[in-house]
Amino acid sequence: QEQLVESGGGLVPPGGSLRLSCLTSRGLVSRHAMAWFRATPGKQRTWVASITTNNATTYGNSVRGRFTISRDTAKDMVYLQMNDLKIEDTAVYYCNIALMSDAPLLPWSQGTQVTVSS
Repeated sequence: QEQLVESGGGLVPPGGSLRLSCLTSRGLVSRHAMAWFRATPGKQRTWVASITTNNATTYGNSVRGRFTISRDTAKDMVYLQMNDLKIEDTAVYYCNIALMSDAPLLPWSQGTQVTVSS
């Protein structure tokens, strides 16, 4: 069974940085484009960033220039470096197969909470 385990969230002040990690099942990152999503209470989960198997990256308008998605196929990991965090970045962050992939989304895991507050 495929797995997704996010970590690295926490409480940071505005302008701070965090690096999120997502441990995936063996080979998943090599086979599929991957993405980060986020969700806030009462709102739908939204897409944040994607990375293809060729390492091409795309970002949502609200995070472009501040967030960087990357992957390590040897470690089966996907990362999200988040800089210059804003209060509106507060959310639970999840990784999953990218929507651009022809593979279906995996069951969502518990995610990792990011709270940006002074």
